[in-house]
Amino acid sequence: MTVTNPVANLQTLIRCASVTPAEGGALAALTDMLLPLGFKVERMTASEPGTPDIENLYARLGTEGPHLMFAGHTDVVPVGDAAAWRHPPFAAEIADGELFGRGAVDMKGGIACFVAAVASHIEKHGAPTGSISFLITGDEEGPAINGTVKLLQWAAERGERWDASVVGEPTNPDQLGDMIKIGRRGSISGFITVHGVQGHAAYPHLADNPVRSIVKLTEALLHPPFDAGTDNFQPSNLEVTTIDVGNAATNVIPAKATAAFNIRFNDAWTVETLKAEILARLDAAAADQTLRPGREPTKYDVVWSERPSQVFLTRNNALIASLSSAIENVTGRTPKLSTTGGTSDARYIKDYCPVVEFGLVGQTMHMVDERVALSDLGTLTEIYETFIQRWFANADL
Repeated sequence: MTVTNPVANLQTLIRCASVTPAEGGALAALTDMLLPLGFKVERMTASEPGTPDIENLYARLGTEGPHLMFAGHTDVVPVGDAAAWRHPPFAAEIADGELFGRGAVDMKGGIACFVAAVASHIEKHGAPTGSISFLITGDEEGPAINGTVKLLQWAAERGERWDASVVGEPTNPDQLGDMIKIGRRGSISGFITVHGVQGHAAYPHLADNPVRSIVKLTEALLHPPFDAGTDNFQPSNLEVTTIDVGNAATNVIPAKATAAFNIRFNDAWTVETLKAEILARLDAAAADQTLRPGREPTKYDVVWSERPSQVFLTRNNALIASLSSAIENVTGRTPKLSTTGGTSDARYIKDYCPVVEFGLVGQTMHMVDERVALSDLGTLTEIYETFIQRWFANADL
């Protein structure tokens, strides 16, 4: 069976138990698919102290421009309770028109379909005038330290340049053709520590309860709203994800209180301006002594996450129009151009070339019984193949 069959491709990939950080044979299987198509395939292993080594793959067909990159990951999340699955999570069994297995939609299915689309294009038309590459990591579901970031750097240092990229993440909420992701909100996480004075709950004048202050500080982050949204993005939203004092005693005022927060922000902000706004709110709340009358301003520290994500929006007509028209041609649906959802590796690719995301329906990703309809695999392959033809025809526009 040739690699023009996306179902067979996906079964091969699912049967590789590539739970992050294990390669599990998935990159080797992908290599076996790409080599007969004429791709030059290279594997690189990235390392970082304190993190597991990660195997990644880069493959290219052609040497000239224009250059289209397909990006994705073969690593998958753990299966959870394997006994709860209707079919073994790495058996790739088919039942009632669906293919079951971890990674079926997130995102081995997208990879399987793009391989089939390229193979079908070559079979019908020969290799495209230009280049197609696969940039595939094994570290998207993990810490994302030794994956796409380092693979992009490695490839760029070797002279690789790209004109556009499609990330095959599952973007459709309900049915194929619903949605293309043309950007992503930014993301910042932070950790607040309020310093108090430990003491006996019956003698509060001898102590300083940090819980009173952490309440004021977190309230300042939650209200008022940061903005009302922009033309292309929903309103920025901050969530306090934990408040903790680590205190098991009911008669002891704790010495400190901590809180963690994450904000997903739109293009009204940058990482730098948003940090400044957050600090201004915290400073104002620290000076408000409504809950601590007669006290000095609250003493607090903020530690920011090391790798915040900048907001981005793709504006590239050849890329967006080629994909949109391919989806409409195959499915009859006009996809919504969206910036919703969490982050993806597109946040790294956008620094190298215009990038959009389009893949399968994501309803079962990360769930027990993750699965994909066989008909969707055929439809996505047809969309990708049509897109390849149209993008290479329009890349210079």
